Amino acid sequence: MKLRVLVVPIILLLLPSIFSLKSEEAPKLKDNSKVSQVLFKLGDDPGWYPDYKIKNASSKVGEEIFTKGFATKPRGGSTKIQSKHFVCTSCHNIEREDPDLTVSDPQARLDYTLEKGMPFLQGTSLYGAVSRRTFYNGDYELKYGKLVEPARNDLRGAIQLCAVECAQGRELKDWELESVLMYLWSIDLTIGDLGLTNIEKANIEELLVDEPESAADLIKSKYLLGSPATFVKPDKERNEYNKMIADVANGENIYLNSCLHCHENGRYSYFSLDTSKLSMKFLQRKSKTYGDHSIYQAVRYGIYSTSGRRSYMPQYPIEKMSEEQLLDLRGYIDYKASQ
Repeated sequence: MKLRVLVVPIILLLLPSIFSLKSEEAPKLKDNSKVSQVLFKLGDDPGWYPDYKIKNASSKVGEEIFTKGFATKPRGGSTKIQSKHFVCTSCHNIEREDPDLTVSDPQARLDYTLEKGMPFLQGTSLYGAVSRRTFYNGDYELKYGKLVEPARNDLRGAIQLCAVECAQGRELKDWELESVLMYLWSIDLTIGDLGLTNIEKANIEELLVDEPESAADLIKSKYLLGSPATFVKPDKERNEYNKMIADVANGENIYLNSCLHCHENGRYSYFSLDTSKLSMKFLQRKSKTYGDHSIYQAVRYGIYSTSGRRSYMPQYPIEKMSEEQLLDLRGYIDYKASQ
């Protein structure tokens, strides 16, 4: 008993910002605590805690790079633009986009993003990225080859791979990279996001002091530690697709919140789209082909960079757009083209 009395206060002094004390009881989890900070204090260090000693680095700078592609310099003026083609939010949301953090369900994601007024994108939300442990998972190795190796288990490496290859831009400088990390730590999951039941929360709180590793494992079981990515080939039966089972309303949601996110007025693309009959007839006609303008080819293979044009379209893994959703998109295009 004496040993416990001596040890518990010492450990709890290390956790002032994430736990609250109530008398002699075990520490209590706070719903607004960042998951990454809780795990870090429990000894689960992912290896990408920001270096706050880097001069001029800040979360504000990271947010500017994220949303604008450049940042304000400490003495005025702006940094060189990171990419001429994309910003991080071209392909990634920065808010939670999944109702259930333990599964990757594209339809649940579509419904949730619609409810929250967010786009439906190819990339996984970067909200909560610092609490994950793997990046560029699954078939992304087929696309980027050995470039994935320094990025798979290192968030800094993943950020640089995204900056250079995905965004077709320049590598971030040290102070910019640490700024992006600081920003990502600021938009991490919270304990409240995990949907813990009272019993689960009590179990974790019981383990916080004496079995921190077990407490960390329980916390990490409440969300995906990496986003799965499976690339599939386009449907060959595009001429004979079953339009009778297509959900046109669902297809409209996909078109408005995904296709137009990049293509409306050529926002991130040289190829502009809208909801006009002209656009729909064009897409309807091209859907039956095997060229770049076929929705089947574009969604499943993406559009690659060409000489003199480095911008491209990333493909959708099946975890980001299901076969059923692609059928719905085709149904919407055909319906609008016939009106």
